[in-house]
Amino acid sequence: MSKKLIKSGLIVSVMTLISRVLGLIRDVVIANVMGTGVMADVFIFANKIPNFFRRLFAEGAFSQAFVPVLSEYRVKDEQQAEQHEGKNNHEQTRLLIAQVSGTLGVIITGVTLFGMLASPLFVMLFGFGWFVDWFNDAPGGERYTLASNLLSITFPYLWFISFAALSGAVLNTMGRFAVAAFTPVLLNVAIISMAIFGAPYTETPAHALAWGVFLGGLIQFLFQIPFLYKAGMLVKPKWAWHSEGVRKIRKLIIPALFGVSVTQINLLLDTLIASFLITGSISWLYYADRLLEFPLGLFGIGIATVVLPSLAKLHSKNNPAEFSATLDWGIRVISLFGWPALAGLMVLAQPIIMVLFMRGEFSQNDVMQVSMALFAYLTGLLSFMFIKILAPGYYARQDTKTPVKIGIKAMVANMIFNLMLAPFLGYVGLALATSLSATLNAWLLYRGLKAAGVYELSAKTMLFIGKLVLSAGVMALVVYQLSSDFDVWLQMSFLDKVKQLSLCIISGVASYLLMIVLLGIRFNDFTIDKGEK
Repeated sequence: MSKKLIKSGLIVSVMTLISRVLGLIRDVVIANVMGTGVMADVFIFANKIPNFFRRLFAEGAFSQAFVPVLSEYRVKDEQQAEQHEGKNNHEQTRLLIAQVSGTLGVIITGVTLFGMLASPLFVMLFGFGWFVDWFNDAPGGERYTLASNLLSITFPYLWFISFAALSGAVLNTMGRFAVAAFTPVLLNVAIISMAIFGAPYTETPAHALAWGVFLGGLIQFLFQIPFLYKAGMLVKPKWAWHSEGVRKIRKLIIPALFGVSVTQINLLLDTLIASFLITGSISWLYYADRLLEFPLGLFGIGIATVVLPSLAKLHSKNNPAEFSATLDWGIRVISLFGWPALAGLMVLAQPIIMVLFMRGEFSQNDVMQVSMALFAYLTGLLSFMFIKILAPGYYARQDTKTPVKIGIKAMVANMIFNLMLAPFLGYVGLALATSLSATLNAWLLYRGLKAAGVYELSAKTMLFIGKLVLSAGVMALVVYQLSSDFDVWLQMSFLDKVKQLSLCIISGVASYLLMIVLLGIRFNDFTIDKGEK
């Protein structure tokens, strides 16, 4: 089981790595074209709103509710085929997919049309500071008008990505992880292409990027259709609001809509408050968040993607021992990558930001501002990763009520932290508040699983994490000694920066690997022991 998970995790991580690298290239292009000024703030805002709803209707709450039910139906089909000694034709699974896709299609079409028509309302709600400037005819009011226009272009992305996510969930449940993991690459290619080739033909560079988001969603949607057909899961959608499978998903998804999207709601609250802060605040938070998302997406989401279907299947087969062991395995794997990522980004934040973004409209001051936000976000990196593993421990058991209660507590805490920190630390306070609320979220998720007797950190994993923390600390010291002061980095040519940064990263990775070997960490530490306590 563990070998299969490791193989699947590696496939997802490699595909995610390609996507994240292209995502960084996309952000480099955006930084070069627009920097952190008005247009950058507005485009990032217009891209964030449909992505928030994507978390609700696509990868987030929907997938968390859909995958366990789909796994249950697949197990039923397998059992029925075994009983009748016949071929598994996936009748119940195909019917469920048809019913879910038809029902989701009607709902998501309505939401998308409303979003396009009501884009000024969304901008008023989540960018209220811009609306106030526009209403009072004050300087900066043009941001409200531009954001409303761009949002009407980017909102259809929600429709495309919702069906791409449904297709990806089906393929993931069947063990075909590569397709869904590769799909985000196409979005980045579309945005980069429009930024480079489409900007001369649009009103502003921000409009070109907005159309890139639209086209990226369309391409992702079309890309997965042949793979669904090949898997025998391309079915005709049908409306089935009252069918057994859809009712079960509805029951699971309603609380999950809030619970699994707490982080996204927190980010939107940050955006709302940031709209009242100085120009550039939204962009600084965005670039810091993008750097945080690189290790989080590569390792946290990569492992979580393969863990959820496995946990759902184990729950359907009533195998609590291996269920707990699989969660423990997930914590060990993301810890292996999470701690060095945290240490490396802490020490090399400013050089990395310089190499990636400091050109064109992106200034030295922007490097400093983004690095401060990144430091604040990094305090919660491991918490964000642990949430990706612990939350599926609830959703795989079709328990969405507990995470929603925890989510409410975390969101309220985030609002309190925002009000406490933003007046003194500005946008950095918003980033720190997000990290603090994520840490609370992760701790409450773990405490709930432990109290329910579902999962408790094993002694093996606690010792394992201790060794990783020590190894990451040694790595940080090595990299710190090899790195230069901020002023020295500024004086370097771009090529010298790349060489120096590469030396630091390679030396850091080598020292980390050497330390974990010296401390006795071996491949056996990544097997799933059903008898772990």
